[in-house]
Amino acid sequence: MSHINFINRTHELAFLEDRYRSKHSELLILYGRRRVGKTELLIRFLNDKQGIYILATTESEKTNIGIFGKEIADFLEDPNFALVSYPSFEALWISFLSHHRFQKIIGKQKKIPIIIDEFPYLIERNRSIPSQFQRIWDLHMRDSPVMLILSGSSISIMEQEVLGYKSPLYGRRTGQWQVEPLSFLHLKEFLPWSVIDLAHVWFTTGGIPAYLALFDPNTDFWSNISRLFLTKGAYLTMEAELLLKYEFREPANYLTILKAIAERHTSLAEIIQQSGLDRSMISKYLSVLTKLHFVREELPVTAIPGSRKRRYQISDPYLSFWFRFIYPEMNAIEARQTSQILERVQNYFPRFSEAIFELLTEHLIRERIFFPDIPISDLGRWWHNEDEIDLVGISESEDLMLCVECKWKDLTKNESIVILEKLEEKSRLIRWRNEKRKTICALIGRKIAGKDEICKAGYEVYDLADIN
Repeated sequence: MSHINFINRTHELAFLEDRYRSKHSELLILYGRRRVGKTELLIRFLNDKQGIYILATTESEKTNIGIFGKEIADFLEDPNFALVSYPSFEALWISFLSHHRFQKIIGKQKKIPIIIDEFPYLIERNRSIPSQFQRIWDLHMRDSPVMLILSGSSISIMEQEVLGYKSPLYGRRTGQWQVEPLSFLHLKEFLPWSVIDLAHVWFTTGGIPAYLALFDPNTDFWSNISRLFLTKGAYLTMEAELLLKYEFREPANYLTILKAIAERHTSLAEIIQQSGLDRSMISKYLSVLTKLHFVREELPVTAIPGSRKRRYQISDPYLSFWFRFIYPEMNAIEARQTSQILERVQNYFPRFSEAIFELLTEHLIRERIFFPDIPISDLGRWWHNEDEIDLVGISESEDLMLCVECKWKDLTKNESIVILEKLEEKSRLIRWRNEKRKTICALIGRKIAGKDEICKAGYEVYDLADIN
């Protein structure tokens, strides 16, 4: 992919460079969902260094040892290295670390980066791989001038088999980094569009670099949606299923649950009723989906621990859009009814945008694009019986509560004031430091008229024009 995938990876690169410059050997764990840009990041890190990049495969351990051997042979500039049949990964690395070319290269740079990408593939073929690499690290690499990076896209395997406390590698790592999607602020570096169109793109992709790179800036948003999502065989038409199959061997029940949540059935009781699955099964599946960051479990932001007021939300905009609009239309997509599907998507997209705009607003608050001067320690939705507030931010240090309404609409000054007055009333229902707290009521909309006048009335107001 193009260099554009490196946009906004300064923190990740700085982390890797810092570890590279350390005086000690390093064992780093780097992971993140498919297409988030891990491989591009790692190759970019290697650009100015002598190091080894190895992409593991789903083939046998013996085949992977052969692949590793060829990459190491190229690095050492010794073709004979690859001709040896190594009985194990340990034998391979012993031979590498004792090679005369290894010592020569060390004379030129302090540390040799060794990157094993898609490490979970090795584990899937042989569950003893973490134990093998624990031994390799403890006996051979820990005291050698190397920087071993284990990278992977399977969140479940990386968090359980590599990072989990039961993993043989637990306690060996010297650092870890989960690569996240790009910030909304960086979408404009992919597409020279209006901020409203960029918001639409975020609502459908969530800032995944590989998805953003597919958009054609020379056509409009809906033409791209039609081409990328609504066309038989298109990349983003099938990507969600591939993503789930990558994590789950039997994804059918997970698909059912995610579809129910995407259709705004967010409580446990609603999901059970909509899916038709047994309660104990649902709880198990939701727990897995939460651990893998596909779904997030929500409580009212001020709820006490143990509260039963749980709701579930798909945490990824691309998956939300796909389950809401693409998954139910698969038969129509197969029948190539693109124009009819597009009309249906366009009809219901405004309502979908309302919900996802809350997620985008939360993202922008956490990144301190909105309310940069408020030190928020907790942020989330609040509800009680029939009353709801889109976002409530708590500042423990300031005894301050921020209440936010999100409206994906163009609002007049009078409409905004009505919304804010109702918000003010609802804010009084929240039980949190009632005697001493300060409350700020705020409105964030697509476009809001008379913002300065509204602020003079004691409210906080932002719209998309405030995003730089």
